[in-house]
Amino acid sequence: MPDITSIAYCGPAAVPDDLLARWNLDPVLLAGLAALAVALAGGRSAHARAGWGALALMVVIFVSPLCALSSALFSARVLHHVLLIAAVAPLLALAFPLRRLPSPPLSLLVGLQGVVLWVWHMPIPYEWGLATVPTYWLMQISLLGSAFLLWRAVLAPAIPAGPALVALVGTVAQMGLLAALIVFAPRALYEVHVASTQAWGMSPLADQQLAGLLMWVPASLPYLGVGLWLAWSSLRPAEPAA
Repeated sequence: MPDITSIAYCGPAAVPDDLLARWNLDPVLLAGLAALAVALAGGRSAHARAGWGALALMVVIFVSPLCALSSALFSARVLHHVLLIAAVAPLLALAFPLRRLPSPPLSLLVGLQGVVLWVWHMPIPYEWGLATVPTYWLMQISLLGSAFLLWRAVLAPAIPAGPALVALVGTVAQMGLLAALIVFAPRALYEVHVASTQAWGMSPLADQQLAGLLMWVPASLPYLGVGLWLAWSSLRPAEPAA
């Protein structure tokens, strides 16, 4: 079983007594967040509020004690991933739509996000992704990047509501299937968190089941919300041309 102190980023697994003091002040990370803040303050985003919202959430994910908690609990790690792909990614897609860059077909983007999500939540790749700083950031960037590309396409004005809705439903379906497999697994699969769950009064299996529920319900809400908005928008009569 891997030692929990082998988690390369966010440090050793947090315990209740030291959680509130476990802020991540990595200078490279802070410089990247500061660069994003400068871009937003300079008016380089298409939707400033969305950009600032994404920045605030990235501070919660990577700087706040949630980072150290995600070293201890698989459920906290999944919450981290849910916020990254279902909240930060769509906000960044609104703030930086990059309309001049071509967008791959929606079916390809749905498949890409599905593959990335499933691969990083398989036990061996998951533990590999926490073993070194480069693999940790490979995990984060690939999750965020694939989600950003999908949200950018779904939210693009040129995409008809029908294909966008199908993409959202397909994404929720594959995410729900992965979550169900995690919830109903007969044993704890993520050994890197087994020792640290005891400090939080949880069994490894209960921690894993909570993680699956977080991926099953809260993660789907932004996709369902945007889907309902797209469906409602498509039903409204077009405004007459002036």
